[in-house]
Amino acid sequence: MSLVTLLPFIVLIGAMFLMTRSAKKKQQQAADMRNQMQPGSGVRTIGGMYATVKEVNEDTVLLDAGPGVELLFAKNSIGAVLTDDEYNRIVHGIEHDLKSDADVVPDDASSLTETDAPAAADSDDKSVDLGKKDAADEPTADAASAEATKADEQPKKSDGGSEAK
Repeated sequence: MSLVTLLPFIVLIGAMFLMTRSAKKKQQQAADMRNQMQPGSGVRTIGGMYATVKEVNEDTVLLDAGPGVELLFAKNSIGAVLTDDEYNRIVHGIEHDLKSDADVVPDDASSLTETDAPAAADSDDKSVDLGKKDAADEPTADAASAEATKADEQPKKSDGGSEAK
């Protein structure tokens, strides 16, 4: 067999190797994340429930989902371990004050439509040409009637057949 014949098989085996390697890497990262869980940290389960870790065992995790609600989950069912700021923002609605220097977006658009006085004064100086002709450029009714009368007085051209007789 030649190398050209074996090339598609080699490429296919290489692609399969790379895909399994990336999948193993993701599984290892997920296992590391689950091993970092400690009592008191906020988590999200794969079902989308947010809770606080109360106790970590070898294969299970005891979660505190609310006052008097304790749930036992498998470690594999933990989708993400959240930071304290992220957990408080999602569950309690508490925003961290990192963006205090940023501009505040107003609740209504009225503050966005206000104009400054100098900008309004500049816009009054010139009118915007929208393509309409001024009254001076348009012919008046007297000029239009004079042109029509002038056209009537001029001899009309013909095809020559009717005047020849």
